[in-house]
Amino acid sequence: MKALCVFSGGLDSMLSAELIRAQGIDVLALFFQTPFFTSGRAEKSAHSMGLALKVVDITKRHLEVVRNPKHGYGGNMNPCIDCHALMCRIAGEMLDQEEADFVVTGEVLGQRPMSQNRKSLALVATESGLDGLLLRPLCAKHLPVTIPEKKGWVDRERLMDFQGRSRKPQIALAGRLNIKHYPSPAGGCLLTEAAFSKRLKDLFTSDTHIEVDKIELLKVGRHFRIGPETKLIVGRNRQENEIIRSLASNDDLLLTTMSTPGPTVLVSGPVTEGLLEQAAAITVAYSDVVEGEERSVRVDSGGNERVLHTRARHKQVFRGYLI
Repeated sequence: MKALCVFSGGLDSMLSAELIRAQGIDVLALFFQTPFFTSGRAEKSAHSMGLALKVVDITKRHLEVVRNPKHGYGGNMNPCIDCHALMCRIAGEMLDQEEADFVVTGEVLGQRPMSQNRKSLALVATESGLDGLLLRPLCAKHLPVTIPEKKGWVDRERLMDFQGRSRKPQIALAGRLNIKHYPSPAGGCLLTEAAFSKRLKDLFTSDTHIEVDKIELLKVGRHFRIGPETKLIVGRNRQENEIIRSLASNDDLLLTTMSTPGPTVLVSGPVTEGLLEQAAAITVAYSDVVEGEERSVRVDSGGNERVLHTRARHKQVFRGYLI
């Protein structure tokens, strides 16, 4: 007997996997990776408990859900119900190839009022295509009996009846299961963050074709919308400057100040001469140039360079363009 566990690396998913393993069932943890959440925490948690882990990149399918969620967003750009359903659906698609029998998640009834209420949990089970093959060990006693329980694969009496937002029952259970190392509760998903969500929404609005590098760029720098399809990303330190350079495409422009320390600035989208001058002004404003002084700005376009000259203005002048 084998189960696949949709595994975030948080305490809930760790406990769910361990409850099933305690019943003599083999468990393979699945971490579904996208640009919005990466596998570091899951890898560390799985290693700490000796749990086999498989990382599966679902970026393409997940982006479709993020752009057009059937059940809408949470507080920001997080389509939690659709996201959970997608992950469970993909886990279900993997049952045969992994020679597994059912799917386990760490969801807890009532822990999140919108995405983990009774209706939402039922929606996820139905829309994933798993229905009775989806088991939530931490709150199973509050939910309908699943196929693994009906068939005796899993003893329902050894499952939990957790409900609500308190973590005290989980912490107590971790002690009983000898799980000593687990991460503190944290979002982990960039889609729940207001600033990142604002940038992503702007990207969806201005660009019909979204590449992964464009999403990675949302994680660094200051972002300015200077035209309907034209955006600036201004590095805030040396590390961000290097990341911006590494992610720039052949169609992007890179601006840097000459003779004065300053940011690397990426310009993406169509650029008129007026927009380019504005980009140069923003580049100088965020450099070490004293307001009122004139500086030269190098513009690199796919190996072709030119130089613009502009006078430094205060950063506040450009605040209206910030995303």
